[in-house]
Amino acid sequence: MTNVLVFGYGNLSRGDDALGPLLIEYIEQNSFFEGLEVITDFQLQIEHALDLEARQLVLFVDASVACEQAFSFMQLAPEQDKSYTTHAMSPSSVLSVYQRVVHKQPPPSFLLSIQGLNFELGTDLSEQACANLVAAKNFVQLLLDKPELAYWLDCTK
Repeated sequence: MTNVLVFGYGNLSRGDDALGPLLIEYIEQNSFFEGLEVITDFQLQIEHALDLEARQLVLFVDASVACEQAFSFMQLAPEQDKSYTTHAMSPSSVLSVYQRVVHKQPPPSFLLSIQGLNFELGTDLSEQACANLVAAKNFVQLLLDKPELAYWLDCTK
């Protein structure tokens, strides 16, 4: 049995920042296979490092204003944040915390960034973000239909 974690984060009340949690809703409604777990939260926190334990693959999903196309997909490596706060962590810093706490390499982890344009409090998902979400759903469907490291690595190219 493949043990995969998909972690979507963002704020449903901040326009396009809802993209991560909305993708998690889609996955929950279309449960793909036994061994798939989804988590959603407003932001990544230090405690989330423990959610990585015993996973074969991890996918972080977030909205990004820096994304130049509908979505981007990349493999992550552990990297310690250089900020002085744990208020908002990057996926790579969560991997770094896991590495330091558990004393072993984190599971292979990837980031799906979905292009967002409007992050204002109280706004709806923008029209462009809705289209980007559809594209991201189609891509995630492919990933979850074949939850294998080699395939996911091929998808980063």
